[in-house]
Amino acid sequence: MKAIRSHATGGPETLTLDEVEVPTPGKGEVLVAVKACAINYPDTLIIRDLYQFKPPRPFSPGGEIAGVIEALGEGVEGYRIGDAVLAGIGNGGLAEKVVVPVGRMFPIPDGVPFEKAASLLMTYGTTIHGLKDRGHIKPGDTVLVLGAAGGVGLSAIELAKAFGARVIAAVSSQAKGEIARKAGADDVVIYPREAMDKDASKALADAFKKACGPEGANIVYDIVGGQYSEPALRAIAWEGRFLVVGFPAGIARMPLNLTLLKSCDICGVFWGAFTMREPEAFRAQVRELFDLMKAGKIDPLISETFPLERAGDAIAKLENREAVGKLVVTME
Repeated sequence: MKAIRSHATGGPETLTLDEVEVPTPGKGEVLVAVKACAINYPDTLIIRDLYQFKPPRPFSPGGEIAGVIEALGEGVEGYRIGDAVLAGIGNGGLAEKVVVPVGRMFPIPDGVPFEKAASLLMTYGTTIHGLKDRGHIKPGDTVLVLGAAGGVGLSAIELAKAFGARVIAAVSSQAKGEIARKAGADDVVIYPREAMDKDASKALADAFKKACGPEGANIVYDIVGGQYSEPALRAIAWEGRFLVVGFPAGIARMPLNLTLLKSCDICGVFWGAFTMREPEAFRAQVRELFDLMKAGKIDPLISETFPLERAGDAIAKLENREAVGKLVVTME
């Protein structure tokens, strides 16, 4: 079978398309013929050895897949060969076949395409955990979403609206702003891509404050980091929750005096660790996501698909912050 693999630390250009042996499922595992693998920000980090988990090389990136079961390992119950499933696996998904532990797998409901199924767990899973468990979202809250036109950002818009919140989408262009509005954002703030000086940072904080209203943002959902975090923190409400999700623009240095002045919380959102530490809560949230999808309240936006041999191009596009919605590698 074919697989995209990382043999050495580096960017997407270091990935190679290899011919490898088909793996055999062990006890409590199944072999899945991958139909779609979504590309996520951790894929850009793991190949550079910058992610929290560092698998031994050679390995395939790709932590979010959907496909069809081809073989069952010893002791597997509740699944049959031919079942359509999705799974969060950390890495290994950019391959034609992959072994998946049963505990990381979910059946795909009827009518859900593989591309959309593969786009659900990491983005919407991160966000439902972030907004509910870490942000304690409630109806009437104002939520400021940074990086609102990417896959995680759009999930934050949709889920915050589903939970009864008002959403301010922060994006880097008018075109991305229109995407955010179509997803349900109530207002949009355009921030600069170039480096900001002190005056520009203050101007962005003022724009956030104006859009959020006099009370400020009850929740800041920060997927971007870098120079954008402090202006967003300055727009937070009294006892607001600042959710740290990702850092494609760099790790921010936050003035902690602002947390005292606003009596606010800065909370990390480490979804991967949550899924392992609280597997039953994780599975319950996945069921809730499927219910929301069935009700038409969430619908992953897939802006582009790539064949397996061009998986590196998809990772590069995400790394360069050029993606809108989700990028998905398909095997057919």
